[in-house]
Amino acid sequence: MTISALQAAKKMGERSGWSLSNLEMQKLLYLSHMIHLGTHDKPLVGGHFEAWDLGPVHPVLYHKAKVFGARPVHNIFRSVSDPEYGTECATLNSTMDGMSPLSGPQLVSITHWDYGAWARNYVPGVRGIIIPDSHIKDEYQRRMIDFKGR
Repeated sequence: MTISALQAAKKMGERSGWSLSNLEMQKLLYLSHMIHLGTHDKPLVGGHFEAWDLGPVHPVLYHKAKVFGARPVHNIFRSVSDPEYGTECATLNSTMDGMSPLSGPQLVSITHWDYGAWARNYVPGVRGIIIPDSHIKDEYQRRMIDFKGR
């Protein structure tokens, strides 16, 4: 089962005390999605990520939260149902615990990894290029090999 990007954003916003910017939400959502694909062999959220200038972006979340610019995204998800607790929420919680203290620029640096899915699909200045889940899962596997090799 997948959850929606907006359900995931609502959960991340609540956990952060509504302190995350759209950019930070995007990167944390992408990393959560990658981890979930790698550990559970299924997507975390429905829809897709695209390769934009500042890294992977889920367009549904971007368009919902863009009114905040670089400021923290407030609770604009009141009409969004809470996800049922399951592996999806566990993945979000784990990612938030480990990565939410990182700054936006630090998260961008992580998602701009030369061997990652974003780099494989990015064309400067072009939006709408979908990052296939298969590339995101490959990124997870490459990161795990790199991590274990250290």
